Amino acid sequence: VDVNECTSENPCTQTCVNTYGSFLCRCEPGYELEADGVNCSDMDECSFSEFLCQHECVNAPGSYYCICPSGYNLLDDSRSCQDINECETRNFTCTLQQTCFNIPGEYKCLDPVRCEEPYIQINENRCMCPAENVGCRDQPFTILYRVMDMVSGRSVPSDIFQMQATTRYPGAYYIFQIKSGNEGREFYMR
Repeated sequence: VDVNECTSENPCTQTCVNTYGSFLCRCEPGYELEADGVNCSDMDECSFSEFLCQHECVNAPGSYYCICPSGYNLLDDSRSCQDINECETRNFTCTLQQTCFNIPGEYKCLDPVRCEEPYIQINENRCMCPAENVGCRDQPFTILYRVMDMVSGRSVPSDIFQMQATTRYPGAYYIFQIKSGNEGREFYMR
C-alpha cells in the first residue's frame, strides 16, 4: 500500500504532491524549487527583465511591484508612470501673479512678463515698442515671450515652432534671435 508522505510527514515547504512510492514538491507562483527538491525560494522577477516596470521594479516575496518617482502616478496597468500635472490639480504654491507651468515630475512658478523701457506691454506675453517713441528707432518692434514644454522622446532634430514676419513698413527688415536659454547651444534657428 502506497504511503502518502504528504499527510504523514509532509517534507515540502509549500505544496506536496503524493506519487506511487514517492512524492513531489511544488512551489507557489513566484517561488522556485531549490536543488534539494523540497524547499522553495523566492524568484526575483525584477532580474528577469528590465522592461517589467517603466521606472523601478521592487521584488517582493512571491511577486513584485512597480514604483514611480516623485511627481508621477502609477497607472492602472501597475507598471507605467504618468506625470502629475500639479497645475491642473491645483497642487502648487505659486502666487496669484505667477503662472504655474507643469514640467515632468514637478512644476515651476513663472513670474509675469515685464516689459523694459521703452517697451509697453500689450498682452500677457508681448511687448511693443511704439513707432512714435524715438527710443524705438533701432529696436525690435515687438518682443514675444513663449514658454513651451519640451516633451521627452521627441526625435531630433525637429522643428519646435515657427514664427513669421509681416511687412509693416516699406524697406523694413526682421531679425529673429533666441534672447536667452540657449547657453548649451542645443537650439538653432533656420
